[in-house]
Amino acid sequence: MTAFSGKRFMRSEGSLAVKIAAAAGLAFLLAPLAIIFVYAFTTEERSFVWPPPGLTLKWFGVTWDRPDVWAALMLSVRVAAVATILALVLGTLTAMAVSRSRFFGRDAVSLLVILPIALPGIITGIALRSAFATFDIPFSFWTIVVGHATFCIVVVYNNAVARLRRLSGSLVEASMDLGADSFQTFRHVVLPNVGTALLAGGMLAFALSFDEVIVTTFTAGQQQTLPLWMLEELIRPRQRPVTNVVAMAVVAVTFVPILLAFLLTGADEQTAATTK
Repeated sequence: MTAFSGKRFMRSEGSLAVKIAAAAGLAFLLAPLAIIFVYAFTTEERSFVWPPPGLTLKWFGVTWDRPDVWAALMLSVRVAAVATILALVLGTLTAMAVSRSRFFGRDAVSLLVILPIALPGIITGIALRSAFATFDIPFSFWTIVVGHATFCIVVVYNNAVARLRRLSGSLVEASMDLGADSFQTFRHVVLPNVGTALLAGGMLAFALSFDEVIVTTFTAGQQQTLPLWMLEELIRPRQRPVTNVVAMAVVAVTFVPILLAFLLTGADEQTAATTK
């Protein structure tokens, strides 16, 4: 009985230590965000003073009336939306080819698709800038989209290929045997089974594109997405708290799709475990 109590005590002590370590890790990660949020309400305009000398809501109104903020925000949203659409189309097609077909170099194709997100962003940015310069392609909205699509495709591809490998091939074969063509099979059999994975991948791709900085620096030219606008404001600030207000908006815009993607993939895994 004493030995059993001792083991239970040691187990509870270990569990408490893990909880404390997890709480410390979360505090380490979230404390800088909390400070950013507090500075969005400070009354000090030119410097960051801790604690803030006072709190105000006026910077939200100032940010709302800044046309440069809206221009950067709209560019970021447009780029992220188009890059996500391209990633959904190309990532899904590539995943279907890799998971459902056997051909020479299939593993090499899979590696090359994943490579852009494994490489440092500065390498990808320099490579894209060199390619644009070689072919005399001027910097534009589309050069930013191409740069973002290179790593957004990876997110969609990983989600889609994982789901397709869990999809039974007999379902596709049965659909074809019953007279459905390839498009009908994809629409009525494949897409319902991979739809949530594609939705989650698209949300993650949008979030990654929206707050991308390094690759955008090499592909944007004179244009400013919202992260580039924030970077310039930190270097040459006009109204420092405005940058913090925009940072709060960026956190909200990127947090929501990531949370939804997490909930979707978690629900799918729970459903898969229940059906086994």
